[in-house]
Order: sequence, then C-alpha cells, then structure tokens
Amino acid sequence: MAFLPFLIFLLLLVVASAFGLVADTRDSADWKPTDEGRRWRSSTC
Repeated sequence: MAFLPFLIFLLLLVVASAFGLVADTRDSADWKPTDEGRRWRSSTC
C-alpha cells in the first residue's frame, strides 16, 4: 500500500519535468576536481 503514494510522487516528478518545472541547481563548481579537499586549479598562463 505504501507503493502507491511513491508511484504517484514519481509520476508528479515526471510530469513536472516534462513541463520544465524542475531545474538542476548544480553549477560547474560541483564538478571541479579536488586534491585532498582543496580545489584544484589549472594553470592557464
């Protein structure tokens, strides 16, 4: 019985995604490499 509310929730997410009502809030900083927790910087000069 608990499966039905979960299925409805997933269906609502699919519908919201189809209408563009959801967004990915991550920016490029989330994907930059780190070295022991410190942000890695590439030398561009």
